[in-house]
Amino acid sequence: MAKHLHYAGVDQQVFSDGALEEIHRFSGGAARPINKLCTHCLLYGAQNGFRIIDDHMVKLAIEGELS
Repeated sequence: MAKHLHYAGVDQQVFSDGALEEIHRFSGGAARPINKLCTHCLLYGAQNGFRIIDDHMVKLAIEGELS
């Protein structure tokens, strides 16, 4: 995730430590679910004006988009 964000030109932390734990818990470390969940989280964060994606937002994305 960090490499993708860096490649996109992001130099700051976008996902909180709690968010990273929730993403890993949901995906089990598999690349496709990580990508899909992160995309949903980033869209949700951008639509609502958030600069940091936290664990609560990850849970909302899982419940609202991926369940």
